[in-house]
Amino acid sequence: MKEISVNGQKRAETGKKASKLLRKEGLIPCNMYGEKKGENGLPEALSFVVPMTEMRKVIYSPHVYVVNINIDGIEHKAIIKELQFHPTTDALLHADFFEINEKKAITVGIPVNLKGHAQGVRDGGKLQLQIRKINVTAPYKNIPEVLDIDVTNLELGKSIKVGALSFEGLEIATSKEVVVCSVKTTRASRSAASTEEAAAE
Repeated sequence: MKEISVNGQKRAETGKKASKLLRKEGLIPCNMYGEKKGENGLPEALSFVVPMTEMRKVIYSPHVYVVNINIDGIEHKAIIKELQFHPTTDALLHADFFEINEKKAITVGIPVNLKGHAQGVRDGGKLQLQIRKINVTAPYKNIPEVLDIDVTNLELGKSIKVGALSFEGLEIATSKEVVVCSVKTTRASRSAASTEEAAAE
């Protein structure tokens, strides 16, 4: 996985009012969850802020990053757990991170990359990507930037499901029945098929 670095600061005050003031200053309220648990047994959050200028390079990107967050001089490795956006303006309101290490496996969605020229497309069909990411589980250093899927032999009217895939060193967490991509019949492919049938007759 690609890595990217951002700088943050611990925040003393939490709550809606404090968060609103921080956002006015161009700071995004964040929480980081990890191994540490509170008295109730639930994960304990580290509250901090990151300038929106720093967050922009993390969230407005096609890549999935391991984020190296420097909080008051202490570096934490994390992945984005959840982002909250304003319902009408799409402005980023809040970010949750999950702290990671080299040994513990994590589950994260990785972009799909279709490789090859599908047979069904050569026959006049249209290749359709149904899902953009597949969830995989592994230590973060084993996780690739993209998941390459060869579609060369994918025929007209056929599809590739998650259950047909395997990637070395990765456990697939997405349901096996989910369709990744398919080649749909088009008017051109139906016309070609009719012409072939007529010629055969």
